[in-house]
Amino acid sequence: MFCSCSFTRNIQEANIKYLSGWDQWKQISRKSWRKFVEETKELSSYLKLWRHDIHSIEGKFGTGIQSYFSFLRFLVLLNFVIFLLMFSFVMLPSTVSKHGVFNGSYVEPPLESTEPECTVYIVSGTKGLIYFHTYIIDLLSGTGFLEKTSLFYGYYTVDTVYFGTVRYRVPLAYLLTTLAYLSLSLLWIVKRSVEGFKQSLVRNEDQFQSYCNKIFAGWDFCITDVNAARLKHSSLQYELKTDLEEERLRQRVAERTTQEKVRIYCLRIFLNLIVLAVLSACFYAIYRATVYSQENISCDKKIKLEDNLWIQYLPSIVITMANFIAPLIFSVLIKLEDYSPAFEIRLTLMRCVFVRLANIGVLLFSLWTRITFCVDQKCQACGYNYKLYPCWESRVGQEMYKLMIFDFIIIFAVTVFVDFPRKLLVTHCSWKACRWCGLQEFDIPNNVLEMVYGQTICWIGTFYCPLLPAIATIKYFIIFYVKKISLMHTCKPSSRPFRASSSNFFFLVVLLIGLILAFIPLGLSMTHIRSSKACGPFVYFTHSWDVIAYTINRFPDVLKKVLNSMASEAFAVPFFMVLCLIMFYFMALAGAHKRVVNQLREQLVMVSICGTTSPSISPVEHCGHLVITSERSPAPNRSVCP
Repeated sequence: MFCSCSFTRNIQEANIKYLSGWDQWKQISRKSWRKFVEETKELSSYLKLWRHDIHSIEGKFGTGIQSYFSFLRFLVLLNFVIFLLMFSFVMLPSTVSKHGVFNGSYVEPPLESTEPECTVYIVSGTKGLIYFHTYIIDLLSGTGFLEKTSLFYGYYTVDTVYFGTVRYRVPLAYLLTTLAYLSLSLLWIVKRSVEGFKQSLVRNEDQFQSYCNKIFAGWDFCITDVNAARLKHSSLQYELKTDLEEERLRQRVAERTTQEKVRIYCLRIFLNLIVLAVLSACFYAIYRATVYSQENISCDKKIKLEDNLWIQYLPSIVITMANFIAPLIFSVLIKLEDYSPAFEIRLTLMRCVFVRLANIGVLLFSLWTRITFCVDQKCQACGYNYKLYPCWESRVGQEMYKLMIFDFIIIFAVTVFVDFPRKLLVTHCSWKACRWCGLQEFDIPNNVLEMVYGQTICWIGTFYCPLLPAIATIKYFIIFYVKKISLMHTCKPSSRPFRASSSNFFFLVVLLIGLILAFIPLGLSMTHIRSSKACGPFVYFTHSWDVIAYTINRFPDVLKKVLNSMASEAFAVPFFMVLCLIMFYFMALAGAHKRVVNQLREQLVMVSICGTTSPSISPVEHCGHLVITSERSPAPNRSVCP
């Protein structure tokens, strides 16, 4: 067993002796570095957040549900990193300057080109006698005493912070940090998606190979604990059940007649028309709720608590109802369309993610329609409706803040007041209705959509509410334990198991769609809607994006010419052509690698055939061009390294 391994090591040591001193040092250094990286990865695996909890969930409920909790852990880490970026480069410099730790200057609007009315920003409800319920409203809606804190955009009015001789430009840092967290999220998601795509590609390449890998090579022989062995056994069992279920459905699809295919396609077209009608109703309801809420938001301190909260949270309530009702309708329709479990998850996710993300888009569209609506000359001079929205960025941040808080309240309330009572009724009540209802299954698509929806709100809202990533981190951290307790005590394993490899990849693809859609409103607000003249770091600029042009114009002439030439068509066209050539090269390289892999597979099949032939028959005669061994010189023992 170990002879070939020791023989290989002896050959490698003998080859090292014939190398020069520099080459020997490079090879030894490469081995040491590889060993250090492997040991570091092994050590870091023990430091992963919720490592034991996720392994326990995998063994009891399968890899599909385990992939959801791994996805939730990724979002916690991502939001924490985004918070560190915003805190380090935006919040900390502004706070230390406002408290006099370092000298700084504040932004001032150019009075010669700005109407005086545009620069007035008074936060109501912070002076005089304040009722107790006002503090509750302010805490839940981000108004009042919270409006001019570091939670929202309007707080950051510092222009320059002087760290000794170094000048730190807060407006430039604010915009670049926003671009940095969006770019970091994109790269991180793409990296994880590529890893998941590789696993999915390998698993989907050959179904027979997937069975062999699980049965003959799926066990981890490093497991010594009985509980860990039991969890691994359950995980492999769930994977095999998933493979068999998908194989059964593929066989049934292959046996369909032409009449059955026509019937199912007509049914799917009709059901998709119902889906479009549901989407249209959701969008119209959100638009009307947003317009009504913005028209009737009252700053009167004597208004009833329930009335004010109802008006403040009306768009969030309608969006939540749409997010709750639409997936229920889609889950009923998808069962009639007769798809495989994996494709059911994907199609349901795509429909529901479109509902949730488009709902946010409709809300922002409704807000920006009112923000940019002007009826008089003074309003047109400001570029936005300064009477209703003196600091419109903070108002958008408040809406994102309310969506985030309300989403957390709904998730927590449904778990505590719906899931647990249902468990008690099913367990201790003998009524037939309760028995028929049964324990709920853990709905993977709906739970993933809750996370993608909340993360998209965070990406959009961080520009207007810089502390939103910290709120999202705390929210997801609590949700992990809420969902874990609910899963362990109120849910049952899914009757239709799901594969983790394809689920992980598709979850990240849906999250990537949410990130791409987050770029659109942020890009439009930075480049097309005028910045508020009464608050924020971009008072001096017409648009937020103008700080980039202002900074470039202050560069030396040589550097300015280089940047302008890079932005010209003379540079863009050759650069695009070079990128196309590089892309075609890698496509050709990937095709060549695929052909080599197919050839190696064919040769392995031939070798296995040759190994089973009779000793009296020459392998050369049986295998043609493949010469494995000779009849006179028997083949040595080919044991593989463990």
